[in-house]
Amino acid sequence: MRDHPDAIMLFAAGFGTRMGALTAERPKPMIPVAGRPLIDHALDLVAPMNLARMVANLHYCPEPLIDHLDGRGLAFSHETPDILDTGGGLRHALPLLGPGPVFTLNTDAVWRGPNPLSLLARAWNPDEMDALLICVPKPRAIGHAGPGDFLLDDSGRLSRGPGHVYGGVQIVKTHLLHDIPERAFSLNRLWDRMARADRLFGLPYPGKWCDVGHPEGIALAERMLEDSNV
Repeated sequence: MRDHPDAIMLFAAGFGTRMGALTAERPKPMIPVAGRPLIDHALDLVAPMNLARMVANLHYCPEPLIDHLDGRGLAFSHETPDILDTGGGLRHALPLLGPGPVFTLNTDAVWRGPNPLSLLARAWNPDEMDALLICVPKPRAIGHAGPGDFLLDDSGRLSRGPGHVYGGVQIVKTHLLHDIPERAFSLNRLWDRMARADRLFGLPYPGKWCDVGHPEGIALAERMLEDSNV
């Protein structure tokens, strides 16, 4: 089994309910930011990685995404009749992703700075880590109003608490997914188990990140992309 990721899961199945009317007839990854759909901003990060497999999960209003991504080398993991959440969705896509660790990438954020996937690949140590998450310091997390998700210790290990914001990008080993009995579940279940074993790690992001999970995030992301002060 390979130790380093050569596949990526793009999470694109959500309902986008916080977007209101903007997702009435299209999925959230098709909402334009700076003139381009969110999914294209995500694929800008993926392209230079030259990964063997790219998979997007689909559930809500999938047709616009399928049409937009046609011919771009992605496989689709269809979640029916019910959406499976992040953990269940990742497990459902494993036949398409293959064995070993994978990247996962949320498609409702925009980045300004170094490619987070490249940063993760350079820092990944499979002997010590079961997952390595990009964590954004609060001052660099644009449009995020919460207290943060994780605390990082001096070794980079993560624990729950207010501090860094999870940026929606990680490398994660997938073997533990099979130990969870529910069909639909969050990746938080997996992370909590890894944290108890001291194998959940975080990598601080040195650039800026904007949450585009709500309508106000569109203008915030566009201003961030225009800002020369990263």
